[in-house]
Amino acid sequence: MKTQEEHATIKDLPEIERPRERLERYGASALSNTELLAILLRTGTKNESAISLAHRLLMQGQGLRYLIDSDMAQLSCINGIGQAKASQIKAAIELGKRLAAYEPGVERPIKCPQDVSDLLMGEMRYLKKEHMKIVLLNIKCNVISVEDISVGSLNASIVHPREVFNPAIRKSSASIIMVHNHPSGDPTPSSEDTAITARINEAGKLIGIELVDHIIIGDGRYISMKERGLF
Repeated sequence: MKTQEEHATIKDLPEIERPRERLERYGASALSNTELLAILLRTGTKNESAISLAHRLLMQGQGLRYLIDSDMAQLSCINGIGQAKASQIKAAIELGKRLAAYEPGVERPIKCPQDVSDLLMGEMRYLKKEHMKIVLLNIKCNVISVEDISVGSLNASIVHPREVFNPAIRKSSASIIMVHNHPSGDPTPSSEDTAITARINEAGKLIGIELVDHIIIGDGRYISMKERGLF
């Protein structure tokens, strides 16, 4: 049996309880995840309001994490979502990721592993495959750019010194930091991680571009291989 809340539409709620009106009055930070998602969805179905649909969607898995991990096909199959709403959700998530890393005209000095985590955690913690990136630094340890190196399980053939140092040489980088994620969420270094780091470190010494660190990103956690004394 459906509850009264499920049959009701947002227009049936008192104006002060409607998500859009609450956002205008109190600001977005005052709204629950369900209310924010309801605003994004805009409409519900014939039998449930946008709030009820949002609540049901968040109950599919681990709340917001489910929205991040699900692809378009998975979201579209949920009753009441479809392609249009799934597109809205995925677009909003991607914008959130980009905004988290967007600081126009601001120098980004890297002084410690936490600075690298702050720069890339939001982008990399939810990736379903291993991605290797390098952070290029100038002589003052400010970020020149972040370069994509490889996608897929790391091994010595994929993460070749040539692929790592080409962008660093082109952009006159003084030093680099390797960063990759573990989709399992556990950032503990593997033997392959240690072997690749040693190889890149030795190549950097020959080229004259220092490998400052290798940061492994997990789900909200990271490990600095330099701090662990692993190279």
